[in-house]
Amino acid sequence: MEPDLLGCENAVWDDGEWVSWQSINSHLARLELEAQYPKANVELVPIFEEMVNLAHGYNLMTGRHLSIYGDIGELFGAIHFGIELHKNYAMGSDGRMGNDFVEIKTITPFKNSHNVTVRLDRHFNKLLVVRIDESFSVSGLLVARSKLPKVKSSVLTIGWDSISKLVD
Repeated sequence: MEPDLLGCENAVWDDGEWVSWQSINSHLARLELEAQYPKANVELVPIFEEMVNLAHGYNLMTGRHLSIYGDIGELFGAIHFGIELHKNYAMGSDGRMGNDFVEIKTITPFKNSHNVTVRLDRHFNKLLVVRIDESFSVSGLLVARSKLPKVKSSVLTIGWDSISKLVD
């Protein structure tokens, strides 16, 4: 906003200068996001919300789905759990949380079952399963790899309900 356009109707005088209400409101909105998502890079929150809204709107309009659910799941992990995401297509895991490597699997809203398939030959200590339900609400469960059921093969298929029983 131009300095000469600021005045008592759209700004407040503070410490010898005009401060716009827009500036104050954006600062307060950022503080609210930081309080709501203490582990997040809060600049990711609007992007995440836009992606969910875009996927939902596209589905409502066309009855089809966009191929962005995996990215939504990864952003959810970054925002809600503070996971630092690896570069795209990194082998072994999707991100890091402290000293732990995290594999992220997303259950999409059009999937008939609420199962995920996890490759156990990958390098990860924690598994985050993100579920996007039919109403496009997003939730996640984080579980230590050591709590996953033991299987003889290198692939584990496990359901949302089973994972929820393994979470601390």
